[in-house]
Amino acid sequence: MKKKLYEIVYEDKDLIIVNKSAGLLVTADRWDSEAPRLDKILEEALLKKEPEAKIYPVHRLDKETSGLIIYALNAEAHKILNDDFQNRRIEKIYHAVSAGCPREENFKSEARLKIDGDKMHRTLIDEKKGKDSLTEFSLLKKLGRFSLLEARPITGRTHQIRAHLKHLGLPILCDSLYGNGEPVYISALKKNWRGDKYEERPIISRLALHAHSLKFFHPISREKIEIKADYPKDMASLINQLSKL
Repeated sequence: MKKKLYEIVYEDKDLIIVNKSAGLLVTADRWDSEAPRLDKILEEALLKKEPEAKIYPVHRLDKETSGLIIYALNAEAHKILNDDFQNRRIEKIYHAVSAGCPREENFKSEARLKIDGDKMHRTLIDEKKGKDSLTEFSLLKKLGRFSLLEARPITGRTHQIRAHLKHLGLPILCDSLYGNGEPVYISALKKNWRGDKYEERPIISRLALHAHSLKFFHPISREKIEIKADYPKDMASLINQLSKL
């Protein structure tokens, strides 16, 4: 069965909210201009219904992050949503599975971040030249030697959650840039696992980060909107398996 790339969870004449799968770009990529892109896929679908349809990006998600993303459908909504993001009036909540456990249930990182700071284009901690950054975290559940965390980025730096969690000694599982990038296998978690290691498939092999919910006011009507996206199959399975440890 072909993997579903996205699901529309909200749509009106001004904006569209999509729950995207991991592995799909949300906008142009400087390294691969031919790679499938959510904005173009959506625009092509909308053009079949409305000849003048256009997609306006207002924020981003990393390719390997699953979950919710908003696109505006006209210039007025685009301008207002951009302003709301700039002025931190849109609440974005992410869930991540990390290696290690925090010492407190609620904590934060204010480490200053330098974007595109090395040859691997990572975001680095740089207290002198970095930009002010703030992420608030909560421990949702201990999972053995791992943790299910909620992350609330107050600022919007590239790779902010990933860089801050690495800095705190809590790298996100399967993060190839800020962690060890290794897939998670049941055989590595359970000492008495009796399966065939040559046939075993990983529980998850991509960044264990999910854009879980959005809270904001509609750019035109100013009606309050709250949207949540369930975990995709791989992340739900990961949390389920780790809960049994």
